[in-house]
Amino acid sequence: MSKISQAMVLAAGKGVRMRPITATMPKPMIHLAGKTLIDRAIDNLRAAGVERIVVNTHYLAQMLQNHLGKKRNAEIVISHEKRLLDTGGGVANALSHFGDEPFFVMNSDAVWIDGPQPTLQRMSKAWSADRMDALLLMVPMARVPLGMHGRGDFFLGPRMLLRRRKPSQVAPYLFGGVQVLHKELFKGAPDGPFSLNLLYDRAEASARLCGIVHDGPWLHVGSPGELEHAETVLTDKPQISDYL
Repeated sequence: MSKISQAMVLAAGKGVRMRPITATMPKPMIHLAGKTLIDRAIDNLRAAGVERIVVNTHYLAQMLQNHLGKKRNAEIVISHEKRLLDTGGGVANALSHFGDEPFFVMNSDAVWIDGPQPTLQRMSKAWSADRMDALLLMVPMARVPLGMHGRGDFFLGPRMLLRRRKPSQVAPYLFGGVQVLHKELFKGAPDGPFSLNLLYDRAEASARLCGIVHDGPWLHVGSPGELEHAETVLTDKPQISDYL
């Protein structure tokens, strides 16, 4: 197992659900417990030994790029999108930066606290190019913050294989916004904007979509209410033992 040393942070979106805060700043620049969301993502990646971090930009891009230009603790590469390319198109647009090696992809609004072992190191150790095109961080629905209603995203089966729930089903796991991907996932991908869900479904059909369960606190920061909740949780410093 070799360490995963490159990553991408998805930071191009308009953050519509976070209005009015995002009327004047990109969502990754929002502060949570004294630190911007983008800095939280980058600091987690650097702590895991990631050396190169690609950040895609679009909405209020110059503000985000000015902030990232001041960081000295990581190699930051900007992948600017003149038009929004969605999650799949955004990563596909940046594939040339990653070569033949796997890479983390992280939503800038996914916030977590490590369990007994660092989350990104667990994912790096679990990654297997022989049998995976994607490895997704799964959050048990029982640990998803109150107010985030939904039916879950996936079932987790033997050999870490994921199966997406059918519309009528309720699934026990939610995608946590952190993943390991490889360029093989993008073979035959469409041009322009598209969702990573398209590629997840194809990888699932080939039994190459896998998941690993997060074993610590997890938060989503997608709206002002979720931001307030996350601020309270992080200020209270949750105990890892409550999540084991």
